[in-house]
Amino acid sequence: MESATLLQNVWFLLIGVLLAGYSVLDGFDLGIGALFPFLARTEDEKRALAGAIGPVWDGNEVWLLAGGGALFAAFPMAYATVFSGFYLALMLVLFALVLRAVSLEFRVHDPARKKLWEAAFVGGSVLPALLFGVALGNVVGGVPLDARTEFAGTFFTLLRPLPLVFGVLGLCAFLLHGSAYAALKTEGPIRERARRAARLAAAATGVAFVVSFVSVWIYLPAAIRSVPAWIFSGLVGLSLALFLAALRKGKDGRALFFSSAVFLSLWGVVGAIQYPDLVRAKDPALSLTVANASSSPLTLKVMLIIALIGMPLVVGYTIFAYRVFKGKVRPGDAGY
Repeated sequence: MESATLLQNVWFLLIGVLLAGYSVLDGFDLGIGALFPFLARTEDEKRALAGAIGPVWDGNEVWLLAGGGALFAAFPMAYATVFSGFYLALMLVLFALVLRAVSLEFRVHDPARKKLWEAAFVGGSVLPALLFGVALGNVVGGVPLDARTEFAGTFFTLLRPLPLVFGVLGLCAFLLHGSAYAALKTEGPIRERARRAARLAAAATGVAFVVSFVSVWIYLPAAIRSVPAWIFSGLVGLSLALFLAALRKGKDGRALFFSSAVFLSLWGVVGAIQYPDLVRAKDPALSLTVANASSSPLTLKVMLIIALIGMPLVVGYTIFAYRVFKGKVRPGDAGY
């Protein structure tokens, strides 16, 4: 097997950082959207919950665009295979994200159909949260590729046990993160409901992680020999335990920190069992790896320079936005 260069490994790590950053930042608003009908009962509570994510959700999605752009620039063969093979699933995700975005505005300005737009907001949050995990499960578990590295299956090929388990785990993690953020940003009854939801989501995430661990053991036994994967798996369990401890002490900010740590640790597990593959094929000889699917060294160098200039701007804007909109959200403060 061809060995990867330093630049190729750097881009593998950078894309992982971008995707992990997206899951941490956009994860809580997808989770809040999925929990919307369970956390908010009155119109004031709905306005408060929508206002908690309203000022930041669109900035969060910059990280997803950056991750997709980085994959296209650094590993175009993997980008082409994933986006052509998973075309229907990714179009469903895109449609759901668009519908979710417009529903936040339409529920305010189209009161006659407010219930419809709220349902669109919930559905547009649940579907991506589930399908992101399913897509990742297929990349990790392996997909049928032909000699031209083109996807040789159908939409239903993607709905196998391991990817579905990953999808459920991803959805549970989003619910965990969303409930933690809701508890931090709100007060009163909605905050207490968010804390109860967080405890349930933590239990569900723990169970889903154990099931996914066993599934990987069954379908990818070689992955179990990865020492870094065991280390990150331990960090998942530790983060969940510290998350529950923070909830018991009423430390909502600390709980959000540890729900973020759960996400980052999950990405660590995935990276550890996936490397050096980008898209694992059923026939290992056809797998797209960090070494055989990358752009030219010159492209990687130029893109790295651009990333080193652009990433601090993205991080700086993200920090600035959250500092401006920090604190509790009250119904009177929200325009949603």
